[in-house]
Amino acid sequence: MNQILEFFRYLLNSEEVIRTGGLVLITLIIFVENGIFFGFFLPGDYLLFLSGVFAGTKLLNVPLWLLLTCIFGAAVLGSATGYLTGYYFGARIKNRADSLFFKQKYIDNTRDAFMRYGNSALIISRFLPVVRTFAPLLAGLIHMPVQYFMLYNIIGGAIWVLTLVGGGFYFGERFPWIVDYVQYIIIFFLAITTFTVVKGYLNARNEKKTEKIPE
Repeated sequence: MNQILEFFRYLLNSEEVIRTGGLVLITLIIFVENGIFFGFFLPGDYLLFLSGVFAGTKLLNVPLWLLLTCIFGAAVLGSATGYLTGYYFGARIKNRADSLFFKQKYIDNTRDAFMRYGNSALIISRFLPVVRTFAPLLAGLIHMPVQYFMLYNIIGGAIWVLTLVGGGFYFGERFPWIVDYVQYIIIFFLAITTFTVVKGYLNARNEKKTEKIPE
């Protein structure tokens, strides 16, 4: 059990992942986190930003174009995998019992995002933890036309990767001392992530309460 816990702690430690796993592990984690439902807990936003920082400071000795290409490909293919999973196994997912790695409320929260933003939720969801993982799944479950899904998938993936990896690379190259403050960067992203998730949950709960109030 201790070995399993250590493994999960390692996966959640973006700095350690980048230093020891390099581009291969970064790419694999982004693929899983973007479309495999049990990967929702993996680091996404700050892994991208830190990989850009490490590439900018040359601690990750990978050309920017290769880093962008691999992460973009992983994000798009991961989401496509989630879409296909929802498309062909949607009925099983609807009836799936809650577990450690899956809860029906994740699907419900993602459905709320689609109702609020329409198909553009696939772009917006790239910046929303948990929803990012389940949005492709729900798009497949409701049988969104594949051409529209791939269009939003590619646009969302490009914006997400260019913003975070490109931004991280810029800061790493211009301000190399930033690598000494990696822990604060992670705390910053965790704070934003937590705020986003909690705010989304509270908004959804308030909307449901409003719907239940009789006119």
